[in-house]
Amino acid sequence: MLNGIGVAPVIAGNVPMGDRKAGRPAFDALCADLASVHGKSAKPTICFYDLDRTVTRFPTWSWFLARTILRYCPWRIVLVPFVMLVAIGRAVGWVSRDRIKEVMHGVLIGRDTRQAVIDRWAGSFADHVVRNGIRPGALLQIAADRAAGHRIVLATAAHRFYAEPIARRLGISDVIATEARRRGNRITHRLAGANVYGEAKLAAVSAWLSGQGFAREDLLVRFYSDHASDAPCLAFADRGIAVNGNRSMRALAGQHDWTSLDWNLTTAVVA
Repeated sequence: MLNGIGVAPVIAGNVPMGDRKAGRPAFDALCADLASVHGKSAKPTICFYDLDRTVTRFPTWSWFLARTILRYCPWRIVLVPFVMLVAIGRAVGWVSRDRIKEVMHGVLIGRDTRQAVIDRWAGSFADHVVRNGIRPGALLQIAADRAAGHRIVLATAAHRFYAEPIARRLGISDVIATEARRRGNRITHRLAGANVYGEAKLAAVSAWLSGQGFAREDLLVRFYSDHASDAPCLAFADRGIAVNGNRSMRALAGQHDWTSLDWNLTTAVVA
């Protein structure tokens, strides 16, 4: 038992994708054992996963921008110093988190881009992330939650236009994400609503549950995240699970009795 939650240790490490596929039958058996031992709750379980540094090894927005510039519009590299100045403004509180996201988008990949182009960039990026940037423990946990019959939702501040392709490649169909404003068949740099971060993510999660016809009291909710900005969502959940957290996040998890896991090396699948 770990913080009152049953866990099954799984040695994952930095396992190459081919090795994970080779070991699939054994892992499927593990998932079946977990489901049979713990059974299913009378209430359905919804598992919300943060994306950046929880499922992935690195923050995805800067990763997406850098890869897109280098591969598709390298001339925009000359504009990076301007974005760095705006980032300084964000650091001293002159620029909001939502606004800097719009500026980075507009300056580095364009203020108005055909959706077909964005989709091509995002699909290539999603392939790259799934090949090279997913934490081994995240793959194990997603598989275990799926085997147990839980519904899996990606809940992220990342833009939907690339978060959704990543989710599809991981077998996740439900996505809560930041939305870019659209104009016909074009995607603009402006946000359509709030950046799904902090309290805004909790509001988006609550709106999603309501839109799906769920009443909170009729569910068991899990939330997996690496960052203190998701404290509202972790507190909202029946089981808050801090993954790969830094020292302050681990301290926060201890204060709230959230489970702490490391999805890089020796991992534990929460049953």
